[in-house]
Parts: sequence; C-alpha cells; structure tokens
Amino acid sequence: MTSPEYSHHFSIENLPFGVASSQQHSQQCVTRLNNTVIFLGVLQQSGLFAQVQDLPGGVFDNSTLNDYAALSKSIHREVRETLQSALRQSGAEGLPSNSTENITAVQLHLPVSIPSFTDFSCSLDHIRNAGRAILNNEKPPPGFFHFPIGYGGRAGTISVSGTPIARPSGHFYDPSASTEDKHVIFGPSQAMDYELEIGVIVGKPVPRHQRLHAKDADEHIFGLVILNDWSSRDIQGLEMIPLGPLNSKAFGTSISPWVITLDALEPFKAPGPKSKVTPSIHLQETESPNYAIDLKVELQDGSNNTVVSESQAQDLYWSGRQMCAHLSSTGCNLQTGDILGTGTVSGSQEGSYGCLLEVTDGGKVPLKLSDGSTRVFLQDGDVIRMTGVVGSESSGVGFGECIGELKPAII
Repeated sequence: MTSPEYSHHFSIENLPFGVASSQQHSQQCVTRLNNTVIFLGVLQQSGLFAQVQDLPGGVFDNSTLNDYAALSKSIHREVRETLQSALRQSGAEGLPSNSTENITAVQLHLPVSIPSFTDFSCSLDHIRNAGRAILNNEKPPPGFFHFPIGYGGRAGTISVSGTPIARPSGHFYDPSASTEDKHVIFGPSQAMDYELEIGVIVGKPVPRHQRLHAKDADEHIFGLVILNDWSSRDIQGLEMIPLGPLNSKAFGTSISPWVITLDALEPFKAPGPKSKVTPSIHLQETESPNYAIDLKVELQDGSNNTVVSESQAQDLYWSGRQMCAHLSSTGCNLQTGDILGTGTVSGSQEGSYGCLLEVTDGGKVPLKLSDGSTRVFLQDGDVIRMTGVVGSESSGVGFGECIGELKPAII
C-alpha cells in the first residue's frame, strides 16, 4: 500500500493522473486530492464528464493512461477543469462514495504502457561534474551545445516507485588488480549508483516523418514524473567505449506513479541557462522553457536518513520540449507513453549533485551519512528516495516520491 506522507503535494491545483487498484476497485485511471484517490472510471460512469466533448466512453476504465494521454490537450484541460469545479463546490466528500478511497488503501501501478525509453544528458553541470570526476576534464562533448545528447534505453525494465531493484551482474575491470594488470571479470556490480532525473511522458503521438518544433511540443507532452536511472558505474566504465551504456543502465529504472500535467506546472515556468550557441530552428524555445522544480535525494540505511542532494530542474540546459523536438528531427516517431529522461539533474555546487559519481568525485571522497558511516557507492539494502515540488511547501503541486531499495544480485 502507499504512504500518505506527501498529502500536501496534491492540492486542487495539482490533480495528477495515475493508475491504481484496491480491494474495492479494479485497476483503472485515477487522480489524487491530498490523501484521497479518486477513481476516474467510476466518476465517468456517474456522468461527471458528460459535458466534455470528444471524451471517449470508458476511457478511464483502462489499466493504463495511454488512451487518455493520446487525446488532445483541449480535452485534458476540460477534464481537469470539470474535476476542479466539482471539488471546489463540495470537496471529495461530494463525489459518489464508491469513487474515492484513502491513499493507504490502494496499490499504485505504472501509469502508462511504455513503448520506448530515451535517456538524454541535458544538464551542463552534470556533464562538467562527471567529466572532472572521471577524466579530470570538465569540457562538454562537442555536440552538447548544439542538441540534447541521448541514447536508447530499455523500456521493459522501467518500474513504478516502490519496486525493489536487484543489483546487476556484468563485465568490469577487477578492482583488486593492480593498475598495470587490469583484467575483466564477470560478477555482481561493485559500483552501484542512482541518477536523479525528470521523465517526460509523451501524450498525443507524433507520426513518423513529421518534424516537431520545440515551441509546439506542449501539445504532445502528457506530463512529467520523477525518474531514477539506476546505474552500474563499473559495468558502464567498460562498455561505454566506444558505443555507450547498455547493460549498465538496462537493468532497472524507477518512476514516480503520479503524472504531473503541464497545466499544473504552468505557473512555475522559469528561464533556463543562457544558450552558448543559437539552436537550430526546431530547437528554439520560449524565454521560460523550464520549471522551477525543487528536487531532493535522500539515502535511507535502516532507520537512518541522509539528505544527499538538492537541485533545481530550471538549471537544465535543454528542456523537455527540446528533447521531443530533437528526437523527431530525423523523422523518428513519438508514441504515446514514450518516456524521455532528462539525464541527471545537478547543480554546480557541492550539495546539488544528482548522483554518487559526482557526490564522491568518482569514488575519491566518500559520502558521510547521518549515522557517521560512509558510502562510495550503494550497498544492498540502501533505499533511495527522490522527491520534487514546485513553489512553496504549501503550494500543493508536487510529485510525491520515487523510491526504490537496492537488493542483492540474483546469482
């Protein structure tokens, strides 16, 4: 069942979308007001959305949000406004009694069926921090200022928050061998890490060979989630030369269960970093392309909890709209439910680094936990909690949590 801890994230100004089930309700589309989960399939049957033109009958009875996400933004807005109007009039108590349950009584599921996953690297600070840690060179790759760099991930290993993640096994250099006598071994990764990201979920699809401009991409973005791109740094270090990450990232990715709409985030738009190079026409953005989302990473070890980092999404060099535009620029289609990750969201200062690779300077400076113990990389049993909120704590627009526990390798 689900923790009620983040009630204040889910005010009437938020109304995110997710998928849930319970003993009383089959798996269907839902929204959340504070700690009340509202079953939208039941609400649609009650006639609440009867005046929403072009809303397909039974669309909320589905076990994923894909059919709803693929609809036009005008329908999404009308549904949201209808919900807000009903809740302002009489609160959740005024809805049909069989349409609501407490958050602690439901099971949350992946909000969408995910055809593909593309992971980008949109943070200039992360590029520089990681470059210093690994290569002692913070110079970005030559393409970074021209387009958002990315690679194809594994959609089938994305799981909803709360799903345990098993330590992967793979090939890497034997860390016990001397520098001069490096040899490759196969076994459980000894350098497990997390990456704090934001996931962009595609709504209305973009057909193949139809180029999308960043300024028009909002129509095709259903919403955002918090994303943890679990990473094996030792496996990654060997396999990234020359092609890039594969098994070091393909074993598990976690996302938060609630999709936060762009309408809820609209009041919190913020300018991003100044472009170093004038982008190509299809990548040109508005003056405020980012959102002022405050992000936090906590590491839990038993009863101990350590805040590892706090960073801001508005510091991302490339926006979610630009990721969509870049991916479609070659003629690639975007499918409903596709997830595009921003890459690690980091700042330039200590305390704002979005992964342990940066926090520990490539393993050279161990992280000190609240109980006095240290980490260079994650240990089995460590729990990583990521959260995001916009505005003040009382603003009522947040993501809840994206949480996962690292389990021992499956031998």
